[in-house]
Amino acid sequence: MDDADRFHLPDLGEGLTEAEIVAWHVGVGDNVVADQPLVAVETDKAVVEIPAPRAGRIKALHGAVGDRIPVGAPLVEFATTTGDRGVLVGELAEPAAAVAAVPASASASGGRVAASPAVRRLARTLGVDLARVAGSGPDGTISSADVRAAALLADRSAPKGGTRLHGARRAMAARMADAHARVVPATVTAEADIHAWAAGTAPMPRLIRAIGAAVRVEPRLNAAFDDASLTLRTNTQVDLGIAVETEEGLFVPVLRNIEALTGAALAAALATLEADVQARQLPPDALRGQTITLSNFGAVAGLHATMVVVPPQVAIVGAGRARPQVVAAGDQTVVHRLLPLSITIDHRAITGVEACRFLAALIADLESAT
Repeated sequence: MDDADRFHLPDLGEGLTEAEIVAWHVGVGDNVVADQPLVAVETDKAVVEIPAPRAGRIKALHGAVGDRIPVGAPLVEFATTTGDRGVLVGELAEPAAAVAAVPASASASGGRVAASPAVRRLARTLGVDLARVAGSGPDGTISSADVRAAALLADRSAPKGGTRLHGARRAMAARMADAHARVVPATVTAEADIHAWAAGTAPMPRLIRAIGAAVRVEPRLNAAFDDASLTLRTNTQVDLGIAVETEEGLFVPVLRNIEALTGAALAAALATLEADVQARQLPPDALRGQTITLSNFGAVAGLHATMVVVPPQVAIVGAGRARPQVVAAGDQTVVHRLLPLSITIDHRAITGVEACRFLAALIADLESAT
């Protein structure tokens, strides 16, 4: 069979390494035309329809609904136009060289694993032990394809039972593990007295405005840190990631250039963002490039939190549940509404003083009447 008769799962961008099959739109023996939808797959960002690359008759489908397919793996086989050469229909065979187990003694012996930093990072993300992967490259060098194949084989042989994470939740698990391994977190907390707010004031627009004001005072927290070169690059525009909870998991869409959004424009942008997240209709660009993140977890419960900073960002702001508290006003005690605030930083790149300076500016803006 010519490679032209085999269609592989394309690179869907954003560094994705695999996708989960949601639904097949064609079956074996079907005749399709170019650009006709073949299959729907779910990534950590959205459900994507993959079209046919050309016209032809479907000879084999690789993967069932619920299977996760690595990028570059065969997805569909077309019947050849020069006669049937006996293509086997069935499960995709695993690349033996990529997933052959190395004897346990090799891992314990301290022998060096040949893999690039990018491949090692991918292995950490997918939970693959490189010491147990035989590389298919020169002198046994392990490639990203070897890692993906090993992860797929391990997943298929995993114990049955329970609910397997997929889509957004699976991606969240990988991202959080990667962030935990890379970031040195530190958290500072405080409270803002929001007694001066007019009745019915929505907290999200005020929080967004306050973050913009705090960045102007301490711009280093609106930055990207490259842990390979130990380089901190301060961003000139504030692109705010806003954590949004859905039934499928946590999404962090990006509100671009928040300092240019005020009043009705900001309210409309927030409403559109929330609706698109819930409908899983966000374009890929809407889920990347955040320079700092806001988690308004207090909308559900909680006061303060140590949150997860996702590289290359260096800070995440958290807002807890506002509540009435007794406070001192001169010689008197009064009841004011206080808003708990937390900020977690990557302490490799940001100092505690810089975090506190940012937090003080955040509080000053939130405590203003308008």
